[in-house]
Amino acid sequence: MTGLLKAIQPRASIQKLEPRRGIMPKFVIEREIPGAGNLTDTQLREVSQKSLNVLKEMGPEIQWLHSYVTGDKVYCVYMAPDEATIRQHASRVGLPASRISAVRRLLDPSSAE
Repeated sequence: MTGLLKAIQPRASIQKLEPRRGIMPKFVIEREIPGAGNLTDTQLREVSQKSLNVLKEMGPEIQWLHSYVTGDKVYCVYMAPDEATIRQHASRVGLPASRISAVRRLLDPSSAE
């Protein structure tokens, strides 16, 4: 492939995430939890189990993918039909949902190629 053709080819590693029929949108939830980075494994497991129990009650329309724990915040990635569903889950678990952002694009290191 010539350099020009390669340059105009769409990059598979930059994904535009738009709601499509049958595919739930992804959201990043910022939870302000002072001291989150100091929680013990047992405390994190307890919160995780409570979250999973509520998710099970709510059904398959909301899914927790993973979370990142920092000093005073936890960033969670969920798939859900809308922000209201995310807020309902947070309320039922007793966790803050300080900021909810819909994911628009996904980048990874191969995006630079």
